[in-house]
Amino acid sequence: MAWYVYVAYFFAGCFLANGVPHFVHGVSGQRFITPFASPPCVGESSPLLNVIWGMANFVIGYWLVFGVGKFAFGFNLGVLMVGLGVVGTAICLALYFERVRGR
Repeated sequence: MAWYVYVAYFFAGCFLANGVPHFVHGVSGQRFITPFASPPCVGESSPLLNVIWGMANFVIGYWLVFGVGKFAFGFNLGVLMVGLGVVGTAICLALYFERVRGR
């Protein structure tokens, strides 16, 4: 596979990880940080907007996994790249949300 496919897989993991907190907060009826709030990425948006933003992230992540290259489940570099994107983004988001939300 070409190198850019693995880059796409990494970013797919980033989008998939980013979709989780927005979707979970949205479906549980809680306000949460989005890029659309005021101030951007600090203020909180409505639960509905969080569900929509979470789903948009899931759709982009899905498209990057299954629309670029030929993704195969199992022990391979493609799965590793998605996993690295998920873990890296999850750690960064945890640190960012802790700092911004002050908890």
